[in-house]
Order: sequence, then C-alpha cells, then structure tokens
Amino acid sequence: MLAYLVKRVFQAVAVMLVISVVGFAIQDNLGDPLRELVGVSVSEETRQQLRDELGLNDSFVVQYLRFLGNALHGDLGTSYFFKEPALEVILKKMPATLELVFGATFIIIGLSVPLGVYTAIKPNTILARLIMGLSIVGISIPVFLTAILMIFVFAVNLGWFPSYGRGELAHVFGYWDTNFATVDGVMHILLPSVALASIMLPLFVRLIRAEMMEVLQSEYVKFAKAKGIRPWRIYFVHALKNTLLPVITVGGVQIGTMVAYTILTETVFQWPGMGFMFLEAVNRVDTPLIVAYLIVVGFIFVVTNTIVDLIYGLVNPTVNLARMGA
Repeated sequence: MLAYLVKRVFQAVAVMLVISVVGFAIQDNLGDPLRELVGVSVSEETRQQLRDELGLNDSFVVQYLRFLGNALHGDLGTSYFFKEPALEVILKKMPATLELVFGATFIIIGLSVPLGVYTAIKPNTILARLIMGLSIVGISIPVFLTAILMIFVFAVNLGWFPSYGRGELAHVFGYWDTNFATVDGVMHILLPSVALASIMLPLFVRLIRAEMMEVLQSEYVKFAKAKGIRPWRIYFVHALKNTLLPVITVGGVQIGTMVAYTILTETVFQWPGMGFMFLEAVNRVDTPLIVAYLIVVGFIFVVTNTIVDLIYGLVNPTVNLARMGA
C-alpha cells in the first residue's frame, strides 16, 4: 500500500505539471485580458505599461516559471475581474458545484443499482425492457436539453420547482453554505441534480446489468443456488459484490467527469458554482481564473482516481495495488 501511494504521488505531480503547462499554453489564444480590464478608451502606451506591470510581455517560459513558483506557495494568481486570489474565488464557488455533484451521485447510486440488478434478474419482463429502452433515450439526449425540458415542464408549466439559483442556504463552515439543510435549498437543487444525473444514470444501469448478468452465469452462483441459499442473498451479497469492481472503475472516473459536466447544468439553471464561474471567466478573458480552474479540476480528477484505486483493495482484496501503480 505504501509503495503504491508513493508511486501515485509522483504520478499525480507529473499529471498536474502537464495540466498546468496545457492551461498556460492556451491562455494566449483566449484573447487580450486588457480589453476587459481597461476597455477601448485607454491609449496604446498605457496598455503596454499595464502589460509590463502584469508580466504579460514576458516569454511563456518566464511567465510559467513565475506561476509555478507562486503555485508551490498556494498562489494561483489574482483574478482580473474579482480582484481576489483566483484560488479563493474558486473555493467560494466550489461548495455549490460539489453539492450538485453529490446530489447527482446520490440519485445515480440510488436508482442504478436496483434498476440494473432488476433488469439482469428479469431481463425479459416488460418493465425491464422499458427501463432499457429509456436508458437508450437518456444516453442520447444531451444534458442541456434535458435541463431545458425539465425547467419548461416542472418550473414553468407545473410550477413545482424553482428554475434558477440556490435558494435559502444554511451556513456550515468557512465558504461552505449548504442546500441540504433547508426545504427551499433542497427544492432548488433537485432539478439541477436530476439533470446532471441524467448523463450517467443510463450508463450505470446498463453497466450494472451487463456485469450482473455475466456474474449470474458463473459457477459459484450456480453452486449457491444448488445449496438452496435464498435468492436475495445470492443477488445482493454474492453476485452484486463481484459486479461492483468494474462499476467502481467507471464510476470513479465518471464522478470526476461530472465536475466538468456541471458547466452546462450550472449555465442553464444559473447555478453559482465553478462551472458557471468558468464560462464567465472565459467571456471576460480572466486568464488567471481560467488556469486556476483547470488546475483545481485536474486535481479533483487525480484525487478521485487515487481513491477509486484504493477502494479496489477493499472490494477485492486480491487486487495488487503495487502492481496497479506500476
């Protein structure tokens, strides 16, 4: 375990360096940040002076090394628009995004496991075929269209749920204000969570069904049936446990991916999270905030994948973590 963790730390550092270089490389193609800072009425001489003060006239290598040195001390730059440290701006927006991802993950796990198991056990029933048909439709519809349809039906026509914002929040600590402590907060987060979950839910239902059907054909399951073990115990203790390993593999990556997918969901629902902030930063050419966002999201991916690999050992003790990290 220790050898594996050491290898993953070195891999994580290498990945973060690559992400930082890529993020820095694309910033010059986003536009001129001085356009948003000073407008069009400022003289060219003043513009050049500001570029010198901000270090924008330095070479890429000089700018990157300066950024890397500051990043090692926790400084990812200062947002041009917010006039605050970029990392602090992201940390203020992060709770909204993480709660949205948590709500979507809760829906995905709560529905995909029973639906996947049922469609594997009863594949020829009308309900199972209906579930599989709906899963194909769910995979085919993009998240922004699902979000718009949900707003039109449940917010505009029926008026059951609000269509934008976070609503009433309860303070937890630091920058963290939660939706889950108030009724109004839960009502506001429900539609965005369902919309975000619609991306992954059909995939997980089909994955669990496929893996479960394969496990049910194995010899040890047939032996368990022959011994007279109760069916529910065979399905949910023996078979489901061995179905989880590939599901965790895909699930860990996809949960990290949902952090990036929140950009579309947050835009449609005007959800004040990191994704909505990132789009605004692109429109404003706020390059320090853009680069900081890419690094933070990359860090979330790295941490998520490491946690998933560690869970491998808990679900299946025969997995050799040191060999996986090689």
